Amino acid sequence: MKFGYVRSYLLHHLRIPGITGGNMDPYREIKYGNPPIVEVVAEFRFVPAEPWDLTVPGLVYDRLRGQFPRKRLLKVLEGEAAAEATGIRQEFRLADRMQFLREDEKAYVQVGPDLLAVNHLAPYPTWEGFLPLVQNALRAYAAVAQPRGLHRIGLRYINQLEIPGESVDLDQYLNFRPFVGPGLPQLFHGFILGIQTPYDEERDMLRLQLTTIEAKAAGASTLLLDMDYYLAQPEGVALETTFDWLERAHTRVQSVFENCLTDGLRSLFS
Repeated sequence: MKFGYVRSYLLHHLRIPGITGGNMDPYREIKYGNPPIVEVVAEFRFVPAEPWDLTVPGLVYDRLRGQFPRKRLLKVLEGEAAAEATGIRQEFRLADRMQFLREDEKAYVQVGPDLLAVNHLAPYPTWEGFLPLVQNALRAYAAVAQPRGLHRIGLRYINQLEIPGESVDLDQYLNFRPFVGPGLPQLFHGFILGIQTPYDEERDMLRLQLTTIEAKAAGASTLLLDMDYYLAQPEGVALETTFDWLERAHTRVQSVFENCLTDGLRSLFS
């Protein structure tokens, strides 16, 4: 897959209000006719309970089965890395995770040891449709597991951008794009671009990443714009203020998303 000349020589063209210090630009969620969202995830990791109660997933399912009647057991590979004096220590383990799915399998809840996640695949029902699913799932989990606190919260949006043409001038479509200076090759086949930016005195973090993937349609180029807003300070948010945190996270993600786009790309979503 080819990406055309990236004529983004002026770095100040990258304008993303709110990305350097938490501006709260109150963006109303724009409802596109052809939205690029392929998946949205709200994930909660709780302060570990020792030992983990194996009855929790079944009891949560009893409370959610009206909305999520299907269930299945997954084996997932979890990993973590930590810097030590001798180098980077990595640990991987297989963990059980129960998945409760809606009949159409476009939305589902995942429950594991000290973990709750709510996923929604395309078509995205807007924030007003997704948030109640998250609220119901979190209330069900909290009533059953009675967690001691929140270790991490994450709100993640994965967008698939389909741009016509096998050779694309990214300046026409994106404010968030690679900068390739004079004297360097201006034609490239793929890239990975990412930044992390803090909010609220580094309590929260936004990880923003843009990558090329295999084209999904002939004569087009495909990119993934991945936005993950998360709690970076363990136990930095109280359980009773979780929904306030989610609303703030959504506002910030929405602001960054809209400012990543040019009108040229927005026109493709309409």
